[in-house]
Amino acid sequence: MTVRTILLKRLPVCVSPWIMTALALALIGCAAPSYAQTVAVMVNGEPITNFDIEQRTKLDFLSTHKPASRQQVMDELIDEKLKIKEAKQFSVDPTSSDIDASFAEMSARMHLTPDQLAKTLESQGIRPDTLKQRIRAEMVWGSLVRGRFKESLQVSEKDVAAAAQTQSGKDEKGDKADTESFEYKMQPIVLIVPRGSPTTTMELRRKEAETLRGRIQTCDEANALFKSMQNAAIRDSVIKTSADLPPALREVLDKTPIGHLTEPEVTKQGIEMVALCSRTPTTVDTPRKKEIREKMYAAKFEAKSKAYLQQIRKAAMIEYRSR
Repeated sequence: MTVRTILLKRLPVCVSPWIMTALALALIGCAAPSYAQTVAVMVNGEPITNFDIEQRTKLDFLSTHKPASRQQVMDELIDEKLKIKEAKQFSVDPTSSDIDASFAEMSARMHLTPDQLAKTLESQGIRPDTLKQRIRAEMVWGSLVRGRFKESLQVSEKDVAAAAQTQSGKDEKGDKADTESFEYKMQPIVLIVPRGSPTTTMELRRKEAETLRGRIQTCDEANALFKSMQNAAIRDSVIKTSADLPPALREVLDKTPIGHLTEPEVTKQGIEMVALCSRTPTTVDTPRKKEIREKMYAAKFEAKSKAYLQQIRKAAMIEYRSR
């Protein structure tokens, strides 16, 4: 992942990795056995068939490589029905386009197009619609819980600071990278190389970047140079803290003198660098605090989600039929 990508990328939709697997129509063919469509459970008037259970059983095995009991699978499908229905009552109901967009994001993270992912799944006997149903359930439930319980899910900075202090006290090494934080002001730069250009062109631009890197001493100089240069671009300033950046990029920025450029990187756009305009110590956040905050939030979310689901389960009409 390039420096510029890390700085400018949009946060992905959060989707659990194991939902990338589902079972497929190819496993049963067009003429599925009639028993597969027998209703096994009715949930508030909506059916869950033996076919659904078979599909999810295989999905779970492909995802976890562990066998699940029939009851565990039924509970999973029941919970999904309840989550989707509850979300609809609060107008949390993603469209097919929303689900397809999430499917496409998943595909992109696998370096595939949506069609390629679908065909790959089908070639392995995996049913894309089953995957999408799983995506829908997780998407609506996450949005619903975060929306309804926003206040109670908040993590106070006082609690984060206390937890960080406790952890620092236990850490005999006193890892400086985890206790100090900086605010970096940067400007991404690219020397554009058209797609399909020969390798020699890319190499010439890389050498040009190295030469320019030796000349630049301030961000003002970088702006004046790259804004007037053909086939080059300098972006608007980007401000990130240590907590926003991965360790490898923090290390690069900490080694770069203020006003200078980072080492050139070859990307699809061409040769990319970053002008480091300032590096200021800050107490706003640290990588350790961010990790603690995320864990505390996740724990609160899990507890609230579990209690909420138990509540709607008690009020649900669940009727077991065939076995």
